[in-house]
Amino acid sequence: MEQKRSIAIDGPSGAGKSTLAKRLAEQLGFRYVDTGAIYRTVGLAVQRHGLDPTDGAAVGALLQDIDVSISYDDTGLQRMALQGEDVTAAIRMNEISAYASKVSALPAVRDFLLDTQRDMARRHDVVMDGRDIGTVVLPDADVKIYLTAAAEARAKRRYLELIQRGQQADLDTILREVIDRDRRDMEREIAPLRQAEDAVLVDTTEMDLEQSFQAMLHLIQEKLGVK
Repeated sequence: MEQKRSIAIDGPSGAGKSTLAKRLAEQLGFRYVDTGAIYRTVGLAVQRHGLDPTDGAAVGALLQDIDVSISYDDTGLQRMALQGEDVTAAIRMNEISAYASKVSALPAVRDFLLDTQRDMARRHDVVMDGRDIGTVVLPDADVKIYLTAAAEARAKRRYLELIQRGQQADLDTILREVIDRDRRDMEREIAPLRQAEDAVLVDTTEMDLEQSFQAMLHLIQEKLGVK
């Protein structure tokens, strides 16, 4: 089997990982794997069942009864399904973010999804983003990037994104949520958010989207030896 190439992009919530990873995958002809969407789908299941997302036993039991699947539409967009229902839009509701963060700290959930993520990398050239891709999921990735930005910048981006979607949002509330999620992700016992030793740090606080994309694309092309 032809050796597949993998690009791991880690970083805190709101750093632009998903947007940039998807565009990079399109540019390079790779498959984009949004691991955050996978955890959000589990979080949505937990929320719909009225469970405490920190209750490992209850969530672990739920995992035995749910079906989470990934597909791609004609445009290359990753679509998530829960029990056969397309939940691609539903998992982007702001309230699901907290559920995703909390369930992602549970060993049972991480084990449940680990093989799914690695299997994608075995079968395709991938750009995969998350919080432990370069450290846990794909420790041998060809390129590792740690993408970050100041909490204030990330909160403002999230605020504008929600407003553009027609959702109500409060900037101060979002900033508190960003800071709280950073703390949870970095302090969790299982696969905490951290920069892999061999990852390149890219800070986009002072960059716009195009500048961030070009910086990452140049880095990847250099590492892979492609144009």
